Amino acid sequence: MEPALIGTRLASAAIGPLLRKLLVKDGPGAGLTGDRKPVRLSRLVSFRGEQRTLTDKDVRKLAATLVERSLTDPGEPPFPADETEALTDTLAATLVALGDLDMDDVQAVRLGHRDLARHLRAAAPAPDGLSTDSALFLDSLVEWACLHILNFFTQRSTFVARTLVEQTRGQAELIAKVDELIRRTPRVDGGDPRDAAFERRYLAYLAKKHGSLTIYGVDLRDAPEKWPLDVAYLSLEATDSWFAEQAAAIQATEWLDLGSGRRTAFHRDDLLGGRADQVLARHDKVLLRGIAGSGKTTLVQWLTISAAAEHENQDGQGQGQGQDASMAYLRDRIPFVLPLRTLTRHGERLPAPERFLSAVGCPLTAPEGWADRVLAAGRGLILVDGIDEIPEAERDRARRWLRDLLDTYDTYDAQGGNRWLVTSRPTAVRDDWLSSDGFTELTLSPMSAAEVTTFVRRWHQAAGPGAAPYEQPLLDALRTTADVAQLATNPLMCGLICALHRSRRGFLPRGRKPLYDAALSMLLSRRDRERDMGTPYGIELGEAPQIRLIQRLAYWLTLNGRTQMDRSHAESVVRSAVPAITEAAAYDPGAVFTHLLHRSGLLREPTADTVDFVHRTFQDYLAAKALVDDWHIGVLVAHAADDQWEDVIRMAVGHARPRECAEIFDELLKRADAAPDRRTQLRILVVAATALEEATEVSPEIRERILARTAEVIPPRDAEEARELASVGRAVLDLLPGPDGLTGGPGLRHDEEALMVVTTASHITDDAALPYLARFARHDDLGIRSQLMWAWSRFDTRSYAEEIIAQLDPDGLDFTLSSDAQVHELVRLGLRPEFLDLRVGLSDHGMAALGPVLATAGSLSVAADVSWSLESVPVENRLRALHMASRPREGLGSLTALKELAVLSFYGFDALSEQEWSGLRMLERMQRLLMDASTLRSCPDTIRLPRVRSLHLRAERLVPPFALMARTFPGLHRLVVTGIHHSHTHDLAALASLEHLARVSIPGADVTGTEHLPPTVQVLT
Repeated sequence: MEPALIGTRLASAAIGPLLRKLLVKDGPGAGLTGDRKPVRLSRLVSFRGEQRTLTDKDVRKLAATLVERSLTDPGEPPFPADETEALTDTLAATLVALGDLDMDDVQAVRLGHRDLARHLRAAAPAPDGLSTDSALFLDSLVEWACLHILNFFTQRSTFVARTLVEQTRGQAELIAKVDELIRRTPRVDGGDPRDAAFERRYLAYLAKKHGSLTIYGVDLRDAPEKWPLDVAYLSLEATDSWFAEQAAAIQATEWLDLGSGRRTAFHRDDLLGGRADQVLARHDKVLLRGIAGSGKTTLVQWLTISAAAEHENQDGQGQGQGQDASMAYLRDRIPFVLPLRTLTRHGERLPAPERFLSAVGCPLTAPEGWADRVLAAGRGLILVDGIDEIPEAERDRARRWLRDLLDTYDTYDAQGGNRWLVTSRPTAVRDDWLSSDGFTELTLSPMSAAEVTTFVRRWHQAAGPGAAPYEQPLLDALRTTADVAQLATNPLMCGLICALHRSRRGFLPRGRKPLYDAALSMLLSRRDRERDMGTPYGIELGEAPQIRLIQRLAYWLTLNGRTQMDRSHAESVVRSAVPAITEAAAYDPGAVFTHLLHRSGLLREPTADTVDFVHRTFQDYLAAKALVDDWHIGVLVAHAADDQWEDVIRMAVGHARPRECAEIFDELLKRADAAPDRRTQLRILVVAATALEEATEVSPEIRERILARTAEVIPPRDAEEARELASVGRAVLDLLPGPDGLTGGPGLRHDEEALMVVTTASHITDDAALPYLARFARHDDLGIRSQLMWAWSRFDTRSYAEEIIAQLDPDGLDFTLSSDAQVHELVRLGLRPEFLDLRVGLSDHGMAALGPVLATAGSLSVAADVSWSLESVPVENRLRALHMASRPREGLGSLTALKELAVLSFYGFDALSEQEWSGLRMLERMQRLLMDASTLRSCPDTIRLPRVRSLHLRAERLVPPFALMARTFPGLHRLVVTGIHHSHTHDLAALASLEHLARVSIPGADVTGTEHLPPTVQVLT
């Protein structure tokens, strides 16, 4: 029912005064002498705050009157009479939610009554048990009420004045955006006028090609075979593993104590990552590692369709419904999706930009030179997927190809430049493989318990009504059954577990091999049967013959270091195998291949002439089975140090019988003995040790031999070795020395050795690790205590807090919080740390509960993507340092409430408003400021910050604005500029006006103009 039709039942003259009661009375005057700050809705309602005149009971009466009067009009009632009370309660709750909306009156009017009603319904509790007619009537009634409420807002005396201010600011922003659009639009005489039209077609193609996701096991009866990606996508965390292990080793710039150097932690979010889909917003080049099934390729898809959606929104062709606003940084980016498994299928040369599209099978033909123009303009989003999916011998060639592209197109200016993402399994390439090329190396974190819960709920929603009864029992099993929970750490395994739990009506196999066996059974035999597919290709084969045939393809791909093969070659492999398979021999080999390709659920055709497995994990599993069935143990062991074979070897042990297992382990130990270096030896021993868990039966003597040999490479020498050892699992805990057993290994100091064993244990996410880690809680080394703090999120929150967090010496230690549960434990235990580091995962409720801790903290760090408000900080506080990678909801102008603030750092922010700059000027104690050069450029000419003595500027490879620095910071003593563009010469003459300047540090810069500076100024380059 439209609001206009509601109006025929509820006359505005009669009902308008009722709704006006929801709002406070307006004061006299136009408010022209005030600061014209935005007026939050919570200040305008009459049932909140100091001007409260209505109670919740009064709002309920008002709602009852609205509902009652809607029934007085003759004609058919708009909703069932027996739902009047429920409808009234829901309407009252929706109106009360007006005070919970995080917006001001100008924003509300700009939204319009329909969008405001949508926000209200989202903020209110969901209607419970209402019929369709009642729900529709409620929606219309809320829209009608919002129409009146917005009308009341526009009649307030202060509204027009503030609206004019907003319009002026909006016009200035629009002018800036138009200037930027003009700058980015290629000249007709310098480019091809067909580019824009082609890009629209290309992005639409990408959105369709990558816009859906297969979730394994959702292909049951009455369930969709694919999810829309904007519904299915689950953003995981990406962290810098190296920094997580050695947080205290970052000693770059003084952070808290002015001049003392006691506290040192500069811009940690450059290293820490954050949400995986946001890492390219903060880094222009990222190497992202993740295990099989962790979501690397899905992330590539998500970035691709997000860029396409942002382009559509920019062109005004869509509203971006459902699109995450945080992906706006991809606006005007043109994605190039480059899966290496496709590009190197025949060992051919990796493509130059003009062949990017044709090399991946895109049917569109770009205007000549288009890709070059996109990359030269810095508009490219280059997504190189799967370094691990090409043979190890070809990876250096891929790196050279990538470096050639970087040498040509690694552009960067004030608006940014090309963004580069490369994905890989964790051990496919060494640490720092691309660091010399400017890549930040991050790792996809395992799914947290909350993320697993979200995934399970989405899976069951997509699987249809028949899956609903199995959702909660599975969530209960994941909380109470350790072996199931340990498997559900990435989207692939979560999907399989959901599918098997539903298809087996609540029963799950135990262990990885039984899980895959059950998954194959479900896909190969039960899939078509449950969907009533019959035999569409006239082929009816049992599980065993299908597996025998498909594993031939898996073996060929694995042996040749590939994950994709030509369709014609795949068919020839199957054709040659069919005559030996009794059950298949009666059928035409070509028809058998077609049946396996289209009906097995294990194979797919990424292009018309290629075949691969739906996921690499199935290829590894079946290749392992083929190797054991044919007993090619020599081939297996010969690849023991090859990262592409790690899972194959583990799964082969799972397939093998006890005598075969013993032979595999014996050969692996011999291979380790013959290893040419420690790294290779460690990798083979770890593969053998982790394979122990896959064996159905293994003698104690073999187990002891393997663990004894593993103990010989303990302690690990670096964080990479530590993480590799941790993959062995619980058994390695018995091999790690305690604090008293550390002697300082070769090349390691005592504290370094302690850090490495703690790092190993902290990655063994088993409660058995807690007693071991607790033995190091009193250690005085900051790196060890930081590692223990970082590991908190991997274990049970309360147990870890009591056994370890409460025992840590807080001196110099960042207390990192990433969940409300951690906040609760900190408050419950009465801990009051000096340094707080807030991460993604905290809700507004958690931030509010943190108040007592924030009241006594001296330093606060807020990571990227954290939604927070300064209202969480008590009025009485002693914060002296604030580091932000996320803007507070109130903006920087509200920092004036932090009376003791001496050090302020903010990175990754857009231009500050004049009000925010004025707020910084009012910080009377602020002496040190850390920020981006692009943010400084927004400083108005009238702003001076004379109290700032130390400025640390991240240049973002721009030419630093030295004249602007000298004008804005006349009291500057020390200047540090990092991230400069090394191809430029930087003139320091503009700094000559700074009377108190003593030191300028610009690492790696070529500078001139130093002769204009006083001789007392020390210049470091």
